[in-house]
Amino acid sequence: MERGSKKGIRRRCLGAALALCLCVAFFLVCCDKEAKEEEKKAVRIGVSLYRGDDTFINNIRTELEREAKLYEQELGIKIQLDIMDAKGSQNTQNIQIERFLSLGCDVLCVNPVDRTNASVIIDMAMQEEVPVIFFNRQPVEEDMDRWSDLYYLGVQAKESAVLQGSMVVDLYQEHPEELDRNQDGVVSYVLLEGENSHQDALIRTEWSVQTLKDKGVPIEKLTGGIANWERSQASALMEQWLNEYPNQIELVISNNDDMALGALDAMERAGIQTIQVVGIDGTTSGLEAVESGRMLGTVSSDKEQYAKAMLEIALHRVLGRELSEDIELEDGKYYQCPQKIVKKID
Repeated sequence: MERGSKKGIRRRCLGAALALCLCVAFFLVCCDKEAKEEEKKAVRIGVSLYRGDDTFINNIRTELEREAKLYEQELGIKIQLDIMDAKGSQNTQNIQIERFLSLGCDVLCVNPVDRTNASVIIDMAMQEEVPVIFFNRQPVEEDMDRWSDLYYLGVQAKESAVLQGSMVVDLYQEHPEELDRNQDGVVSYVLLEGENSHQDALIRTEWSVQTLKDKGVPIEKLTGGIANWERSQASALMEQWLNEYPNQIELVISNNDDMALGALDAMERAGIQTIQVVGIDGTTSGLEAVESGRMLGTVSSDKEQYAKAMLEIALHRVLGRELSEDIELEDGKYYQCPQKIVKKID
């Protein structure tokens, strides 16, 4: 009897201990759930720009800030954007990423200074398990394949170039005299290129010209130069070319709008209005130049959609939200923003 009582006591003690463990486990789960729900009331996003004075990047930043406020209203959560300018220094950008991680950012949006050297950023993010959305400057494939929480958002460079070339083709087919001003049967052009290392510059350069050739536009390249996406550098180059090739330049093909505007600046100083100019990006100032008739046209990316996609991907990773139907990721990590031609109206 005494022996049975002891066994009963042990069973009751074990039962009580088990019940206590279950209660503690339930309590911890509830606390963890409450903590996660508390975290979901605010999302902190670290944004590092390769150069804050880049017009296109500035347009994206403006849209990103605007879209963040819209999502705050829609979701009832706080979206904090910590935005820093790397000023063209990869070392500075690496320090910024380290800072973002120390501040507890939930996701990083990085416009890399050196797209071929993103490994340091990826290493830091992987260690802290913080997703990274690269944008505008695509890291090399080997880096993008290192981790499942890496994304890239941008525009398809070949599409940009083909659309740009198509504008010139259309004008030549409809009004060849507006391109071939001296009526020698050849359109003489100059080419303003972006950076040596930027994949978009290389592809835009190749396919804009190839599109003209494929569509039968007779072209002759007079010269070209790298202006690093900058208006002032392009202006200096164009001024030099106008002196070297007087009355010969009929077309300026530019890898982006800022450099196209630089070419227009030089033309205006020289009092020249007969040269056609085409750009890419659809920046605010670029679109104004097209609307005013100073520029033949530009290829405009949907910057509102660009910013929306960046936030959608960020909130998808942080909050587990489903992506919108219009946000389709290629290979689960690449998003290409839509583009369209914007031409001056005759």
